[in-house]
Amino acid sequence: MKNITLLFSLFIYTNLAIGQAVYEDERYVPETDPLVLEKLEQWQGLKFGLLMHWGAYSQWGVVESWSLCPEEYGWCARKKGSNPDNYFAYKKEYEALGKSFNPIKFNPEKWASAAKDAGMKYVVFTTKHHDGYNMFDTQYSDYKITNTETPFSKQDNADVTKAIFNAFRDNGMWAGAYFSKPDWHMDSYWDPYFPPKDRNVNYDPEAYPEKWKKYVDFTHNQILELMTNYGDIDILWLDGGWVAKKPTQDIVDWYDRSVKESATGYMKTRNINQDIEMDKLVEKAREKQPGLIVVDRAVHGKNQNYLTPENRIPEKALPYPWESCIIAGGGWSYSFNAKYMSGRKAVHTLADIVSKGGNLLLNIAPSPEGEWDKGAYKLLSEIGDWMGVNSEAIYETNAVAPYKFDNVCITEKKDGTTYLIYLMEEGAEVSSEINVPFSLDKSTAHVLGKDETLEIKVNKDNTSTIKISKSLRSELKNEIAWVIKI
Repeated sequence: MKNITLLFSLFIYTNLAIGQAVYEDERYVPETDPLVLEKLEQWQGLKFGLLMHWGAYSQWGVVESWSLCPEEYGWCARKKGSNPDNYFAYKKEYEALGKSFNPIKFNPEKWASAAKDAGMKYVVFTTKHHDGYNMFDTQYSDYKITNTETPFSKQDNADVTKAIFNAFRDNGMWAGAYFSKPDWHMDSYWDPYFPPKDRNVNYDPEAYPEKWKKYVDFTHNQILELMTNYGDIDILWLDGGWVAKKPTQDIVDWYDRSVKESATGYMKTRNINQDIEMDKLVEKAREKQPGLIVVDRAVHGKNQNYLTPENRIPEKALPYPWESCIIAGGGWSYSFNAKYMSGRKAVHTLADIVSKGGNLLLNIAPSPEGEWDKGAYKLLSEIGDWMGVNSEAIYETNAVAPYKFDNVCITEKKDGTTYLIYLMEEGAEVSSEINVPFSLDKSTAHVLGKDETLEIKVNKDNTSTIKISKSLRSELKNEIAWVIKI
């Protein structure tokens, strides 16, 4: 399979099986900039980050921007507002949320402290989602949280992007800017003369080159604002992979064979050329931020420095840098009465991803008032308790075959130190013996946080058996996971 360009983006929010499978077969184009390569290697050692979807849409608890998109997906149906059956009335009411957004309990220092205590090393924040509402003080749009007609604009920290990045950097974490390439609020993307049909630009850019050039310039200007006015930016995390060059014919043919008519509007609209001049944009961005990691999600090519399988864990180790973005509770954006995953599930997820060479980007969505739910803090506290003892098995490790056996994940340091992360199911007993599918000849082992040296037996078939004493099994029984350091 070759030259896969737009396929991933077609299913970013639907998680169709074919979209999931494609990730494992994507061809990766390695970066050549030595500063980026150095930074990318550092990023791979961080392993654990925070993603935050936040915008005016949080007031309704809807799926980010997607109810504005006229695609027939049940998960983004219009259910809020006074007249959801009238699309244009709904859109007007939705966009008015920007002027009522008033997150007066916004406290990014509290978020950053909780993220740091959980062991997170970087943050990716939604500076702008597809609806075009800007969570930063852009000069190129009035549709923003700092608009003087917005009540929150009177606050000292009204530029929430700047406040978030500063708070997280002050706690030793990297700053990543999520930015949506499509902007459904801009007349140069969704021209009001043409009704929108789907998530794509609603006119042909090749038929209206001046209009499209205006949009390209707008996008470049906004991203360069973020690269100029917001301190050190480590990651530019671009969403909306359908905004890209026109796919080649082999992509179209493969797509036709693979999904046929099942992808609603895409069969007719995917051939639109939405060339955003990404190569030029990345060059300009790196002049402002040398070594910047760029993630042009779902667009095959050199500007996708790492790949981002969404809300799932690949079945195998992937041969390129990657990061699973996973919802911690509710949805990507704020959900009222959201239920959060357990600390056990989160740690198991982290271990599974890291053992396959990836990073975990865990999404937590702030409320309309600018708070995290208590469930989010509880989750991060549970992860932090585990990481306080076992983080050396996570950070700065590499994937090593066979990656995982039974309920045990494997990680390895550059110096050859190996870690076996034993994932405990609730109520399970600790085994008296762990059969390891490789030789541990001349090795020593102990459980992190415990003093007892473990007995190792090397078998004739070059496998090994690690014995766990009765007293140690009793101590480990209630752990959500524990680690043998070899």
